[in-house]
Amino acid sequence: MEVVRGSAALPVPPDRSVVTIGNFDGLHRGHQAILETVLERARAHDGTAVVFTFEPHPRKVIHGEAAPALLTTLDQKVELLEAAGIDLLVVQAFSPEFAKTSPEEFIREHIHRGLAPREVYVGYDFHYGRDREGSMRLLTQLGPDLGFSVTVIPEVRVEGQDVSSTRIRELLASGDVAHAKEMLGRSYAMRGRVVEGDRRGRTLDFPTLNLDSDNELLPAHGVYVTWVELLDGEKGGPAGKGQVIPAVTNVGRRPTFKDSDPSLAESHLLDFSGDLYGRRYELRFEARLRGERRFPGPDALREQIQRDVDETRRVLGIPPAARVSRP
Repeated sequence: MEVVRGSAALPVPPDRSVVTIGNFDGLHRGHQAILETVLERARAHDGTAVVFTFEPHPRKVIHGEAAPALLTTLDQKVELLEAAGIDLLVVQAFSPEFAKTSPEEFIREHIHRGLAPREVYVGYDFHYGRDREGSMRLLTQLGPDLGFSVTVIPEVRVEGQDVSSTRIRELLASGDVAHAKEMLGRSYAMRGRVVEGDRRGRTLDFPTLNLDSDNELLPAHGVYVTWVELLDGEKGGPAGKGQVIPAVTNVGRRPTFKDSDPSLAESHLLDFSGDLYGRRYELRFEARLRGERRFPGPDALREQIQRDVDETRRVLGIPPAARVSRP
């Protein structure tokens, strides 16, 4: 997949392009339905499947800190689009100046002139241009005049609810990672680097990886069934790039010891030992076991973590490990 910074960066428009436009935060099942149509139509024309998106997200520029946390980083979005089979990704820099672009100018200059599409497909809630005042009516009027058709892809519903980035954020905020997975079409995933913590997990016989996350959104505080995938090569440890390891993950502030720390995700890897400090990994959330709570002391916490590990094994279908008695 080719990635360019704005359609103006293309020396010539792509050949027989079929285009979709949007933010695509999360690349959820609603977005996937649009991509499938774009790919099908591009292949039918022997043309180019194109996604036009924005970076940073327009709400980050317009609303600042009041903007909602994003479900995916740009790197994750690029990888997901490439895996879907998209040929060309146009990433338009979104700035306060660009936000002043009128809807008609956006369509004429950035879509028509830059991409010369034959067909354009957008989601049912698509808005564009200054103050999001660009309507579907204007787009469907301009399209035929400029030589392309416009089709609106209807919403996708899961268990009777519309799939949307907003709904997925709500599910994650409540800890319902299983239903978020249904709407995403894959597990919610965070990426980052292993950083050194206070090593308290080792004193409990359950050492953990502390995630310095690239992602903005943590699920609700609690304990989760997860997978850890190593994203880079070996650095003195026993595992290499691409290895996937089951884990039980706590999201929160560890109130048994100190509840004033920032929220973080720390994962205990099952059936694994080795030094992973500095390694990059992806943390994928499968199910929530329980909420985070304070325990009367380390022994009670240790016993509960063992129960969490046992339940994680059950959920993931992993055989129990041999127990080693604590001296």
